[in-house]
Parts: sequence; structure tokens; C-alpha cells
Amino acid sequence: MLKPFASFQQMSEQDSSSSSSQTEGDFEGELDEELEGEEGKSRKEKGSPTPSLSGFASLRAVIRIKHKYQAMKKRRQEMALGMGGTTGAPGRTSPKIFTFDRVTPNTFPAFSSIPQKKKKKTRKKRVLFPNGVGRKTVLKQEHSQATYCLYLLFVIVFVQVYNAIENLDDHVLRYDLEGLERTLRREVFGQQGAVEGLLSHLKDYLSTYVHNKPLVVSVHGPSGVGKSHLGRLLAGHFRSVVGDTLVLQYYVLHHCPQEADTVQCARNLSDLISDIVEQAEEEEKIPLFIFDEAEHMQVEILDMLWQLLASKQSNEYLNAIYLFLSNLGHTHITKHMLQNSSSISLAMTASGRHSNLLKELTPVLRNILEKLHPLWSEADILPLSLLEKCHVMECFLDEMTREGFYPDHTNIERLAGEIEYYPAVGGREYSQTGCKEVVAKVNLL
Repeated sequence: MLKPFASFQQMSEQDSSSSSSQTEGDFEGELDEELEGEEGKSRKEKGSPTPSLSGFASLRAVIRIKHKYQAMKKRRQEMALGMGGTTGAPGRTSPKIFTFDRVTPNTFPAFSSIPQKKKKKTRKKRVLFPNGVGRKTVLKQEHSQATYCLYLLFVIVFVQVYNAIENLDDHVLRYDLEGLERTLRREVFGQQGAVEGLLSHLKDYLSTYVHNKPLVVSVHGPSGVGKSHLGRLLAGHFRSVVGDTLVLQYYVLHHCPQEADTVQCARNLSDLISDIVEQAEEEEKIPLFIFDEAEHMQVEILDMLWQLLASKQSNEYLNAIYLFLSNLGHTHITKHMLQNSSSISLAMTASGRHSNLLKELTPVLRNILEKLHPLWSEADILPLSLLEKCHVMECFLDEMTREGFYPDHTNIERLAGEIEYYPAVGGREYSQTGCKEVVAKVNLL
């Protein structure tokens, strides 16, 4: 009884796979209605008391469904042939449900006639190598760790140099060299070239705190040209910027008048210098040592100072300024000034005259001084020139103003005329004693 129905299901599955989506929908709808009707009839017949009649009714229902299916199949084929004759295109066999299957030109015949653009294949350029030379692979260079260390070293050096440049101005401002320059130009007469040379040495040395040797300057000149006055101005200025305890003014005739005490004086001076440089090292300052009337220094004292300057001392001994003031070589300075004054132009500036004096006299003075003691070979020589009559008048004007006298020009000329001068050379009169007698003459007024 169930075999005809199973064959019917197989036939319906095969036919539904080859039919169109619209026809399958109609056919399945009609078939469902027919099955529902036949099942209703069979249920009614099952309620009857005779079992043989119910089995016969089911067979009749299967036969009717089969005939119905064959008629509908025939009608569907006729409809498909009629559509193919009118449009000339085969019927659609794809399902109505959307799928992600790949679309082919046969699926949509309407778009099959549109020409498809072909992608152009880019051909890679061939690299031609010379005959006998194969292709070499370039090895990837590995970065060494030392490169980063080198970069770090560059950064550290740059920061150190930058800090050093920043500290240059700090050191110069600490010692107020601009104020010192104004004082020296206002108080020292006739030695503007020497003042510029001394300030140049100080600026170069005081611009940093690290040195490989101390600054040693030896000032030489005849009597009365302003050596001691220059030393007093420097001592007063450095006392105001570094303190009294870091400035030493040493007068040999005052601190060591007896020659018998020379060894003890040298020992005491060495201890005093050591204490000062140690204190200056703690305070990170540069001390100043001024030795006036150095021509009277005994050999023992010169030897002790030479050991401090020439030998490899510790860092605190390298950060110090030594200023020697003496009249050693004054005869050569006087002779040179008197012989060459006629060749020096009146229009030449003071710095120009001093540069010529320094260029010509420095080798001569160094020769003379090194024969006296090797200490002078460690020093920068700075000669002072003779003072002219106009410079002596400036000294009188300054001293009279200090003492409260009215600066009468006639009186100043009279006092300046009482000073002894060398014979005029090239229109210039040079004083034999400089400004040394000015204070005494002003006190007599």
C-alpha cells in the first residue's frame, strides 16, 4: 500500500529539481490541497465499520493523485515549451531563493553580451647582469650597539660644552671686569695700552675656572709711571668681589726687611699662599697675589715662588693670579722711548704706541729678566711707557680734586712745570719722575 506513495515522492523530487521556481510553487500548492482533501476523505472512511472499504478508498486516492500529478506535469511542460518558442531563450532553472553561488554568464543571458574588460598583467622588468656575474643578494646591515653609545656620547659632550659656554658669562660677571676696566681707565693716566693688555689677560683667564697653569703677569716700568697705583687699584677691586682674605699684597721691604730672615720669610710666604689657595678652592674663587717692588726680592723667595709656578702642583695652585711689579729693565724702556719718539706719529693712539712698545721691548726685557732668575720665564711681560707732560697735568688735576682744591688750569700748569723732564723728542716731553712728586707738591699748597 505504501510503495506507490514512495515512488510518487521520488518522482516529485526529481521533477521539482528540473522545474522553474514559479511552477514548482503552484504545483506544490495544488498538491498539498489534493493531499489534504484525500486525507480528509480517508479519515471519514476510516470511521466506517468495514475495514476492506477503507483500504480500497486509500488505493483510489493514490491513483487519483498520480493521475492528477501526471496531468499537471504535462501542462507544465506545455507551458515551458510555449515560453521557449516565444522568447527563444531556455527557461530558468535556478531557484528563487538567493544563494552565494558564483554568477556565470549562463545564469544571466541578458548580460552575457557585454564585453568584459580583461585585466592587463604587468610584466616585471628583468634585470640584466653582465656575463659571468651572477645576481648577488645584498646582506642586511645590522646596527651595532656601539652606534647608540656614540650618539649618547655626542649628546653628553654637547650638554657639557653648552654648560661651559653658559658659565663663561657667569665667571666674568662674578669678577666685574667691566667695572674694573672703567676704574683703570679713569684712574691710570698715560698707560691705556698697558691697561688694555692687562684686561685682556684677565678676561681670558677669568672666563673659566679650570686652568692648566696660573696667570703670571710681570709689569715693568720706570719710577713714577703708575705701577704701584695699578697694583692698589687691582687689589681694591678684587677685595670687593672675592673678599679680603683672598687678596695678598706683599711688600718685600715691609714684610721681610732683614736679609738674615730670608729663609724664614720664604717659608712663611709659602704657608700663607697655601692657606689662601685652599680657601679659594673651597669657595670656588680665584685669589690674587700682588708682589710690589719685586726687584728687592731675595733669591730664596724667588726660588719658592718659582717652584709654585713651574712645578706640577695640584688644582688649587693652578687657579691663581700672580702680579709682579718692578722697575727691572727700566733703563731699556727709557732708552727705547727717547730714541723712537721721533718716529712715532703724534696721531697714533695710545694702544697703537703700546703695541709697538710691547712688540719691540718684550724680547729684550725677557732676555734680561731670565738671566736674573728663571721665574720670569713663566710670566707675561707687560712694559709701562714714560709719562708725557699732559699726563702729569692729569695727575695734578686728579690729586687737587681729591684734596678739595679748586682745579685752576694756570696753577696746574705752574705745578707741572716744576717737574723735571727729558729733552723734548718729536714734540713730546717725558717726565723723569712721572707722577711721583705730584702728591708732595699738592700737599704744599
